[in-house]
Amino acid sequence: MAASAQPGACIQVRLFASLREATGWSVQLVTPATTARTPLALWQQLELGPGEPPAGVRVAINQQFASWDAPLADGDELAFLPPISGG
Repeated sequence: MAASAQPGACIQVRLFASLREATGWSVQLVTPATTARTPLALWQQLELGPGEPPAGVRVAINQQFASWDAPLADGDELAFLPPISGG
């Protein structure tokens, strides 16, 4: 999963809050599988949960909210943000 290939060929994946706690990591450089060029495909490649992501989990690409089917490019930063409660 984690990769040390040429820097531009990887996508930096960041997890926040409960996702970080559940997986035990917060940042990984990932070389996407040939078909894993969307946040949803990368979620599945990293096996972050069974099937579809939980309701309320948001995606950001390069610090901008995006859709689960947005295309990813080499060198992008992808963040998965779970719902945060509190007040």
